[in-house]
Amino acid sequence: MTTTHPAGTSTAVAARATELSKVYGQGETQVVALDRVTVDFRGAEFTAIMGPSGSGKSTLMHCVAGLDTFSSGSVRIGDTELGSLKDKQLTKLRRDKIGFIFQAFNLLPTLSALENITLPMDIAGRKPDKEWLDRVIKMIGLADRLSHRPSQLSGGQQQRVAVARALASRPDIIFGDEPTGNLDSRSGAEVLGFLRNSVRELGQTVVMVTHDPVAAAYADRVVFLADGRIVDEVYEPTADSVLDRMKQFDGKGRTS
Repeated sequence: MTTTHPAGTSTAVAARATELSKVYGQGETQVVALDRVTVDFRGAEFTAIMGPSGSGKSTLMHCVAGLDTFSSGSVRIGDTELGSLKDKQLTKLRRDKIGFIFQAFNLLPTLSALENITLPMDIAGRKPDKEWLDRVIKMIGLADRLSHRPSQLSGGQQQRVAVARALASRPDIIFGDEPTGNLDSRSGAEVLGFLRNSVRELGQTVVMVTHDPVAAAYADRVVFLADGRIVDEVYEPTADSVLDRMKQFDGKGRTS
């Protein structure tokens, strides 16, 4: 496994999975989606998770993000052990500590862009940090579209609103599940650029599941899964280096 760390890499761990397993079904119908996975996601780092279809990449993200339960092992967000939390505590953790960006933009059509961005904090009864919110809005380049509703925005602009919503509450970590899957290449590149800049300029931590080598190349690090296990890891990826590794998995009889 390639584990060379570049100089200057953050050592603070934003999230950690230890011996994490997820099993569906029993007996002959049993499916092992995650098989004792141990992985750290360091603070102020952009990590992409890749692997063939059925490799467990989305399951890993959902378990670490507290969106799905796991069968054994442990998950920590910062110093908090997820397995020890009750439902209400887990909901609060997701609201206060975690940001989410999905393939579907999940914007409320009756709200303006700005209202969609601040919605999670409004629900929590928290006022946004105006200076931070202004920085986020400036970074994603939507200052002149804040009063527009989603139907008045392009797909790329809607996903930028979703990125701003995830960033606005200044979470400890942001998880993205194929965040550019519904976008054309130009809009996707813009969104990925904003995510990368949020790490470099704002010190955000981002973990993204993707099947796209070009998208993965925006990350600082790529973790590769196959058959529910981590099989490789590379820093400072390029689209070509990621594609080469994916082809190696395909050559072992797996399909992407």
